[in-house]
Amino acid sequence: MRKSYFFAFFLILGLSYGFGQSERPKIGLTLSGGGAKGLAHIGILKAIDSAGVKIDYITGTSMGAVVGSLYAIGYSGKQIEKLARNIDWGLLLSNEMALKSLAMEEKGEYGKYAIELPIIKRKLSLPIGVLQGQELWFKFAELYKPVRGISDFASFSIPFKCVATDIITGKAVVFDSGDISTAVRASMAIPSAFTPVDLDGMKLVDGGMLRNFPVRDVKEMGADIVIGSSLSSGLYSRERLNNVIDILLQLAFFKENDDFLEEVPLCDYYVEQTLEGYSMASFGDSETIIDLGIEKGESIFPEIKHLADSLDAIYGKQIFVEDRLPKNDSVLINSHSIIGLESTTETFFIHAIKFGDGKYYTEAAISDLIRKVYGTRYYSSINFKIIKHEDNTNEVVFRVVENPLTYAKLGLHYNDFSGISALLNFTTRDFFTKYSRSLVTYNIGENLRLLGEHMQYFGLQKNVALIARLQVENFKFNTYTDLSRTGQYKQFYTVGELKGQYAGNRDWTGGIGIRQEYIRFKPLVESRLEASGKNTFLTSFAFLKFNTFDRPIYPNKGLKLEAELGSVFNQKPDIEFLEDGVPITDLSTLGIDYENYQRLSIMLDAYQPIAPKWTFNVVFQAGLNFNYSQNLVNNFQVGGLTRTFRNQITFAGYNEGVISTASVATLGLGVNCSLFKNGYLTFKSNGLVSNFTSREKYLRFDTWLTGHAVSFAYLTPIGALEFSIMYGDQSNDLGTYVNFGIPF
Repeated sequence: MRKSYFFAFFLILGLSYGFGQSERPKIGLTLSGGGAKGLAHIGILKAIDSAGVKIDYITGTSMGAVVGSLYAIGYSGKQIEKLARNIDWGLLLSNEMALKSLAMEEKGEYGKYAIELPIIKRKLSLPIGVLQGQELWFKFAELYKPVRGISDFASFSIPFKCVATDIITGKAVVFDSGDISTAVRASMAIPSAFTPVDLDGMKLVDGGMLRNFPVRDVKEMGADIVIGSSLSSGLYSRERLNNVIDILLQLAFFKENDDFLEEVPLCDYYVEQTLEGYSMASFGDSETIIDLGIEKGESIFPEIKHLADSLDAIYGKQIFVEDRLPKNDSVLINSHSIIGLESTTETFFIHAIKFGDGKYYTEAAISDLIRKVYGTRYYSSINFKIIKHEDNTNEVVFRVVENPLTYAKLGLHYNDFSGISALLNFTTRDFFTKYSRSLVTYNIGENLRLLGEHMQYFGLQKNVALIARLQVENFKFNTYTDLSRTGQYKQFYTVGELKGQYAGNRDWTGGIGIRQEYIRFKPLVESRLEASGKNTFLTSFAFLKFNTFDRPIYPNKGLKLEAELGSVFNQKPDIEFLEDGVPITDLSTLGIDYENYQRLSIMLDAYQPIAPKWTFNVVFQAGLNFNYSQNLVNNFQVGGLTRTFRNQITFAGYNEGVISTASVATLGLGVNCSLFKNGYLTFKSNGLVSNFTSREKYLRFDTWLTGHAVSFAYLTPIGALEFSIMYGDQSNDLGTYVNFGIPF
């Protein structure tokens, strides 16, 4: 700290003469912005609590506003530390939401595309910020529950102000009243990172653009002694300006730097925490930053303690209360209102969240309800506040921002099997009918793939749906004998499907349907046994899906189940079989017929944390065709690490299609290690048994198989890049496998 004990003594002595012995000097606290580095303020708060210093006023900007406001409403330094260490910052400061909050039919599309751009008035629109931060709104609602209904920030346990910037006028906006969640969210809305907050005709962004260290405001509130904790070291040096991002930040904070130089001298105790090597975005290092802040707090504790002892010596012992947090439990909600509805209705919104007046709710409970309707993807932002009226009734006000109804999406995918491709998707809602979703996805690359789907919701809670799907694809795939490649085929496949489903909740859905499939194939490489031709058939089926994954790729916990039981009938084959180039006219010699048969497919995938950064994974897959006589066209294809095509059973250690069989069951065990933020190392081993229901008579392969894979993955902003080394015990082959992005 800048001030010495000697200075502190004369500062307090001078104040005592100026105010008289009976008037204790007021102490103000100012916390600067700094993004992730702002978590270091927590250590200063703990030092203040340990020293028994009572803070009378607080100001803050950006992350300083977050930490400062929590302290102001009554959280202690220890309580804020516990909150910060337990928060999932990756989820909180992103556009992601827990996958379990999404409707089941939305989970398959979520997180699949690198770019999603809204189409408004038939034109592509660019977002005004990357992060909406829906989970951040939810967290604020829960954290600020103790001051529910208090709109005057001076009425907090410690009077509080925070600063934002209005980008329309270019002026600083100082919040001392209103909704505390909105005020703090505006103060931390870093331009181009977070979306601005629209309020009373203003468009508000991070206060750090103009006033990152608002010391003068705490002086104006009445502070006689100011403790200032700053994470800014001024403008970057010449050596630091080595990329476009740093240059843009330097330009953005020119004006703020001038203000910073004026604010620092107003502090009586100035704590500087530069935290070299960490940036505003270093939330992945939150634990370390908190620890560094605590170390800094311990280093200044003697001076803070000396301040407290000096004041007590002159003005008498002051009662210090560390736990100042008001108790505020559930509240009876008498009425509600919704602001911002345009495309959707109040009836849809209320039934989707299952909300009812005349019931008791907490902020956390209302947040959970909102996640249900947010999971329909009709809304980009939903926040709320509870208002207590003069007649002692309580109203919850929902403020919603609807998503545009149409989006254009772009993704990239590559793996060794399907090659490189771009995924172009158009998704629109309510285009043909109300409460519907229609999409078209086109795979542009080495393999033609096209998908069209229309889903229509029914019922008050929109948990019943009718889904029509048409898919077309053209693939090349290899064939194997005794685990060695012996041929290659080109396959053209189309499917038309109609199914009805019921979603019991966000975790599961089930239903029945019928599909018609058409397959045409021909060999590209000659082999001993060949087949060429086409087949058309119908399948009636029942299905069940269950998904509690916490995120779409590399989940930390959760269970995923996909099961289907079907009956295949009405086959119309036109297939020619050749052996050594000679047509086989009597198919009975191969045991082939085209009678009706039944089939079952199951995929069960489970993740469970077993230690910090370690997750255990178990995968069970099974595909069985019953009463299926060497039909080939509906065999299950074993191999590959990524599910890419119909009837595929992924299997570490072998390439796609290494086994083509009527029946197979596999069990895989693995562990995932989070090496660093977005970096994962995976170890996987699996085994299988095959050909145990309708046995193949002429395709030769081992009925028992084991394989292994070690994979490294890095989650880039446009998809996961995965590199794997595989080994098959029976083939004795060591190979590699590369995958990027999420497949079609």
